[in-house]
Amino acid sequence: QLQLVESGGGLVQPGGSLRLSCVASGFTLDYYTIGWFRQAPGKEREGVSCISSSGGSTKYADSVKGRFTISRDNAKNTVYLQMNSLKPEDTAIYYCAADPRSTTVQAMCAPPGRGRYWGQGTQVTVSS
Repeated sequence: QLQLVESGGGLVQPGGSLRLSCVASGFTLDYYTIGWFRQAPGKEREGVSCISSSGGSTKYADSVKGRFTISRDNAKNTVYLQMNSLKPEDTAIYYCAADPRSTTVQAMCAPPGRGRYWGQGTQVTVSS
């Protein structure tokens, strides 16, 4: 079964940090561009950050630049999203998605987001 599984979400105070993980099973992430997306209640899905298959290209939404870092460990078939200096407006369900490596990070992250495979999401809540 081909699937992506996110983990690492939770409740954190403003200014805190979380690291999300996206693990693939049933296929190898080496051949895929990966994106992290989020959707808050009543809002459209937003591309947060995307990374190329090699890790050489990344893209970030303006709202998270300087605070979030995307990375990947192809040996572990895992992509990470390190989130620092979290704000209440970062509260959302976070999803990872995978699309064939021919997809650029710009195309991957452009609304409404692309992905042949999607995870089920992990909730991130930033609140005091």
